[in-house]
Amino acid sequence: MNFANKNVVITGGTTGIGFATAKAFINAGANVWITGRNTANLEKAAAEINSPNLKTVLSDTSKLDEIAILENSFKESGQKLDILFLNAGIASFAPIEQASEADFDRQFDTNVKGPYFTLQKFIPHLKDGASVVFTSSIVATASNIGTSIYSSTKGALNRVAQIAANELAERKIRVNIVSPGPIQTPGLEGVLPAEAKGHIASLTALQRLGNADEIANAVLFLSSDAASYISGTELVVDGGYLTYGLK
Repeated sequence: MNFANKNVVITGGTTGIGFATAKAFINAGANVWITGRNTANLEKAAAEINSPNLKTVLSDTSKLDEIAILENSFKESGQKLDILFLNAGIASFAPIEQASEADFDRQFDTNVKGPYFTLQKFIPHLKDGASVVFTSSIVATASNIGTSIYSSTKGALNRVAQIAANELAERKIRVNIVSPGPIQTPGLEGVLPAEAKGHIASLTALQRLGNADEIANAVLFLSSDAASYISGTELVVDGGYLTYGLK
């Protein structure tokens, strides 16, 4: 797919799915802005991608004043935005009985408030006919034990995306959702014990974990002209996880 001279903003672009997607857009000719909350991670990502078309922005999009930093960084380019990939997210897991208010607030701030207000602030900068993609998760529809907060954030995010698709349709802006299943990323490493990986892989029809590049490919498809008649849709990329138990 060709994204030559397209302008792309990716939140949470220093590792995992965001980083893989940034690389893919750069390789397809786009100009890409990525955010991160950690200077070292931003510098590492910039060094690995090593492209003049990549811009890095230190911004924690769970905070409105730092969303403003990202918005201003893009405004300085004097251009319009073709693609907004709302990817930043965190996860931690605990039974409802043990969940804390701090964990609830942290996940909702990052996973819901952040994408919501980032979209709000960037709507004036979007080109007519632009594409917006949200990173959700299959847990938005699954009911796994210990995932009540994280699943709730992703369920809320899906509804925001679907309403945004309707609200922005007059400007021909397409809004879609990519929902990964179990993907081998640093984020998964942080919450899943090594011995659990084989079990999780066995729950997919394809009998393996996915990789970040496979999600990046789905995001590029949804952002491309090949998906010009797709809006308000959730694209599940899970190796058959959600349906495998129904075989």
